[in-house]
Amino acid sequence: MFALAARPGDSSPIFARLAPRLPEIAAGMFDAALAAVPGLEDLPEDHFADVMPSLLGGAMAFIRALEDGRMVTAEEVAQYVTPVVERHAEDRIPLRQLMTGLFSGTGYLWGEIARTAAPYEIPDVAAVGQGILEALMHITIIISEVHSGVEQSIYTVEREARRALCAALLRGAPADELAARADIALEDRYDVLTLHLRPGPLIMVADAMVTRRRIRQFQQTLYSLIGTTALNTFDGSDGIILLPSRSRPTSVVGVAPLERLATSLAEQFGVDVFIAECPGSTRADLPRAARQTTDLAELARLLGRHTGVYRLDDLLLEYQLTRPGPARDRLAERIAPILRHAHLFDTLDAHIRHGSDRKAAAAVVHVHPNTFSYRLRRVAELTGLDPSDPHDSRLLAAALTIHSLYPAPETPDLGEGV
Repeated sequence: MFALAARPGDSSPIFARLAPRLPEIAAGMFDAALAAVPGLEDLPEDHFADVMPSLLGGAMAFIRALEDGRMVTAEEVAQYVTPVVERHAEDRIPLRQLMTGLFSGTGYLWGEIARTAAPYEIPDVAAVGQGILEALMHITIIISEVHSGVEQSIYTVEREARRALCAALLRGAPADELAARADIALEDRYDVLTLHLRPGPLIMVADAMVTRRRIRQFQQTLYSLIGTTALNTFDGSDGIILLPSRSRPTSVVGVAPLERLATSLAEQFGVDVFIAECPGSTRADLPRAARQTTDLAELARLLGRHTGVYRLDDLLLEYQLTRPGPARDRLAERIAPILRHAHLFDTLDAHIRHGSDRKAAAAVVHVHPNTFSYRLRRVAELTGLDPSDPHDSRLLAAALTIHSLYPAPETPDLGEGV
């Protein structure tokens, strides 16, 4: 309740004297709000046509509350504030600008109250100020909640529309109607990127929360480094990105920004991030490019590579080796005899990785170099391929690559006795 000061004679309360000037004061508040936010003055004159009626209606509700000796309620505030905020949020006016305009307009109102008040009305001014603070609290909460709700709704709808459009392009399906729904002009060529994460350790939080955070971080990082929101299907673990190839039929992104994208996302996500690129693909070729980049990203992960950007030339041999066919299957069969002997398999793997450095390779599997040489001879006996022969070594390396990607069913380990 308000405790108003005693007034000499029949002078009316300060808020009653302000009431006849409400249209003028509302116009002043509106002008002050516009002046505080650069750029809004360029909008059409009727863009804020619904603001003045809401200002006047809200001001009258505020004065009625003061006359009743009470604070204005959240429900009364919401009646006038919610429709205006909903429209401005739909028009993409940022929350910061709405808040700036709100407090600038309120500042103008406070100045009018101060100019109207007589010296003996200081207690009344304080009471009105308390009412304004109460109203501001409600208005601020309502603006924040309504704006956030509308923005999230719009963001979700737009994101899903873009995602559906991207998926259609990657399938080679008709996309004109989806493009119109997403308000996006289709390009003739796209740089196709596949983003793939190395699975990390179990995170003891809700998966949905981690996914939402990763998607948000991905969108923000992509925009900051590439300068576009881009069509994509990223779901928190994997996804494909379509970047317009506007200037030429090769990548317009360049190595450095993509490398920074991979590194930045890896730091934020805490896991290795693999990006595979196929530049300058026509719309008709997008399904093939998507399959290729997906295979390349998965290949980089399975081969134990680190965070980075990979193109076909970077994994040319490995990519070709892993294409389906009788040659791939036959190569995989060549090391089948040692798959049951983990110590021989590890020895061969260390030999392939370290080549002629027998001492370093033996150290990897924690055996003496002589023991290491004996194991390699056993590999030769069981597979028919000599690891010390350059030609046979290449075949064994290819077989190991295929096995790392398409491992054979597990068999019992026969131990060291061979």
